[in-house]
Amino acid sequence: MSALGPYTVFITTSYALVALVVGGLIAAVMIDYRRQQAELRRLEASGVTRRSGKTAADKTASESL
Repeated sequence: MSALGPYTVFITTSYALVALVVGGLIAAVMIDYRRQQAELRRLEASGVTRRSGKTAADKTASESL
């Protein structure tokens, strides 16, 4: 660890904090995506339609092509 010189603790702590923040942001985006998908399914089940006329299932099927 002395290869980084006197700033070893600062450098490793900085990298660890950045990794933690980036991981937290990725997790937040994934959680929000799932919530939005669930809300879309709920709205479509209740009869609300999109202006485009496409359902979530139609959109997912066209994206996989």
